[in-house]
Amino acid sequence: MVFLVRVPRERTEAFLAAYEAVRHLVAGGVAGHLVDQVCRSSSDPEQWLITSEWASLADFETWERSPEHRDLVRPMRECFTDARSLRFLIHAQTPATSPA
Repeated sequence: MVFLVRVPRERTEAFLAAYEAVRHLVAGGVAGHLVDQVCRSSSDPEQWLITSEWASLADFETWERSPEHRDLVRPMRECFTDARSLRFLIHAQTPATSPA
């Protein structure tokens, strides 16, 4: 899952605090969640990208529809001035490298 969001500079601290709270709760116990990232644009400090990887689209959609999801992400969403959600399924992937 890919989320493109705009966060005004004055809301950055609140956004990151809300993201920290959500990511630890999701990583600690939401079925199917694998990994996520939050990234800031190198050219626009108000543009952010959140990626979220799941075992299946069904796992993500179950989480997204849950009342718990809405409650947990509300503080983060309150920081957005614009948000766009994109869903992709993996077509091909380079295998992870083994430590040498």
